[in-house]
Amino acid sequence: MAARHGLAVSGARPSLPAYVRQLWARRHFITAFSRAKLAAQYSQAKLGQLWQVATPLLNAAVYFLIFGLILQVDRGMGTRNYVPFLVAGVFVFAFTQNSVMSGVKSISGNLGMVRALHFPRASLPIAFSLQQLQQLLYSMIVLAAITMSFGHRPNWYWLLVFPALFLQFFFNAGLAMIFARLGSHTPDMAQLMPFVLRTWMYASGVMFPLRAMIEDGDKVPLWVADVMEVNPAAVYMDLIRYALIDSPQYSGIPGLTWAYALGWALLFGIGGFVYFWKAEERYGRG
Repeated sequence: MAARHGLAVSGARPSLPAYVRQLWARRHFITAFSRAKLAAQYSQAKLGQLWQVATPLLNAAVYFLIFGLILQVDRGMGTRNYVPFLVAGVFVFAFTQNSVMSGVKSISGNLGMVRALHFPRASLPIAFSLQQLQQLLYSMIVLAAITMSFGHRPNWYWLLVFPALFLQFFFNAGLAMIFARLGSHTPDMAQLMPFVLRTWMYASGVMFPLRAMIEDGDKVPLWVADVMEVNPAAVYMDLIRYALIDSPQYSGIPGLTWAYALGWALLFGIGGFVYFWKAEERYGRG
């Protein structure tokens, strides 16, 4: 009878093309939701939105104290290059880190909305990733000021920051959707992820040049450096560092780095979207 009268199961998963069309139709909701979350993030703090920049800056200051001054892991880069290197790494990795953490809780933390309204659930992890992108753009202004204060002058390479961030956003959104699905059925995922992300951070060279650290030692084979340098976090950090830092070590952005960045963005962006879509009808149930 349902088939004869053209009826469909309520809440059934639409086809992938139909789902994409639904998501595009909700684009204004996604942008408005991300802006609202960004505005509300520090609404209870006296400094308000200044914490959007103050938080990563304080993290960078702590890392500089420990790794730059005490441990001196700059490997001859000098303060002129190491400070922009460090701040860029902290800001760019925080973009991915915060997108993943927001994605993990995007469904489980908004169950009231998920159960009450009909909309493509992918809107939520995408909106949270967009929120983190907007927050990063404020941080990039500070990063540009810090970079110039250490003697690095703007040039046309700086414009490459924008396509690099676009590719990273696409990667982050896909990763957020993967963990949104995992976190919707496994609430403990939100407790586990900080440890995973902290390990990823240290393995990506946020605070120190990866290859120089491995080459200076004698216990780790050099191929490990090659593997660690092509992990997504390291790739996107390198793109920003190559664009902003004017030094022989970062002269000219290798085309292979762009190829890795594009590959990771497509793999996780598209793969994460399809993975999330496959469980669309199960979100908010149970």
